[in-house]
Amino acid sequence: MSGRKQQLLKRHRKNKRLVLLVAASLLVLFGVFVAWWPLPLLLLLGWIAHEAWFADHLFYAPGDDYRYDFPPGTPQFAVSVQQGRLQVAGEIGDAQTLVLQLRVKSRGLGRLFDPQVWVGEDRQDFERGVNGERFLNLSGQGAALVAGQLTLRGRFCTLSQTATLYALSHPDYADQRLLIVAPHADDAELAAFGLYSRAPEVTIVTLTQGEIEAENYRKLGLDSAQAARLKGRLRTWDSLAVPLWGGVSQHRCLQLGYYCLQLPAMAQQPDQAFGSRESGECDIRPLRRQNPLSLAGDVDGQPHWRNLVADLVGVLEHCRPEAVLTPHPELDPHSDHIASTHALLEAIELSAWRPRTLLLYANHLHDNDRWPMGPAGYGIALPPTIEALPADALWSPTLDADKRLDKAMALGMQHDLQGRPPFKKRLRRLIQRVLAGRRWPVTGEDEFMRKAVRRHELFWVRPLGSPSNDERS
Repeated sequence: MSGRKQQLLKRHRKNKRLVLLVAASLLVLFGVFVAWWPLPLLLLLGWIAHEAWFADHLFYAPGDDYRYDFPPGTPQFAVSVQQGRLQVAGEIGDAQTLVLQLRVKSRGLGRLFDPQVWVGEDRQDFERGVNGERFLNLSGQGAALVAGQLTLRGRFCTLSQTATLYALSHPDYADQRLLIVAPHADDAELAAFGLYSRAPEVTIVTLTQGEIEAENYRKLGLDSAQAARLKGRLRTWDSLAVPLWGGVSQHRCLQLGYYCLQLPAMAQQPDQAFGSRESGECDIRPLRRQNPLSLAGDVDGQPHWRNLVADLVGVLEHCRPEAVLTPHPELDPHSDHIASTHALLEAIELSAWRPRTLLLYANHLHDNDRWPMGPAGYGIALPPTIEALPADALWSPTLDADKRLDKAMALGMQHDLQGRPPFKKRLRRLIQRVLAGRRWPVTGEDEFMRKAVRRHELFWVRPLGSPSNDERS
């Protein structure tokens, strides 16, 4: 987790404690001056209300506008809503990625239920109490939009009758040689299963073995170090085996074996080895034995930054990718994700091979733990961006129902996404289902089953302006 998100969480918890203190004081006054007997009931009702409507981590006001800057020259068109249908002023051509900017304002019930915007048969949800500029994802619905048949309506919210459409055109990156940088097992599947499962030339490199937070494995009679080692082996297997479900064979997958949450420290002290926080191990070679490619870190097995960057240089020069998928360094706050992209960028500068494009993804957010909001199976609206991001283009390929089911099965194979949530979370979901109308998928109980299995995948496109690879060789 990034320093900024830690600060936001700290402020959130401080404010919650303050609210609880004020509420407790009012209840005490009520008991002293009115009656004591209703207090248990009031406490229970207050807790239920909190779980139903105030338990989300939302680190911004729902009335804040989202901010997106698209690259200069991005085609944009005025759009109006006429008799419930979108009408575009102009020709959008063959643009595949379509983003509609409009104002969404919550109605009264939109403070109790998640406001929904229905675009044709697709649904995209927003924050309760929303009142600001938002960005809908219309990708995959261009034909209906051009024909003037694409409907737009809000539930628990009202929508502005004028909007701006951004139309972005890109090649189908599935047709290019792809490299996916996954900080942990499951990151490639969460972000890009739909993309990589239809790409004929793709390599997946997972940087860490994912051994920490192995408490569940202690139930097998293992101590903390043994549980962490077992979890690292299992998630290493996930990183090499699960992509086969998407058609990526094991000789196209690499596991580098570095240790979870140690990448930022490695970046700060590049020559120092950082072993596991929990397993007691400090040699990355045992979990690299199935790799089809020998890399720099195989020589001494030291988990330090120099080896990580050199490993990535070797992967780049061997695979020669045209596009690389990697976490968005400004949007995804996970510290390992940020460090992974920084390691990749350093490797690109040292490599004899330079990709043309970065495709950036975000499996986590600074500001909103529920994004993408709403149920599984629907579209992905653009995420909250209260602070300005670099002006990247967007590419949002679509997944049909069969591909979404395959993606859900791939996530279900990941050991870190298996098992039941804690009782408190299950109880919270029951309360939210009854009182707030929220729904979770039947394919699995992990929150990523709801967030990641969608009709869109979403990537920020960042060209790598550079000399040609012929000049560098």
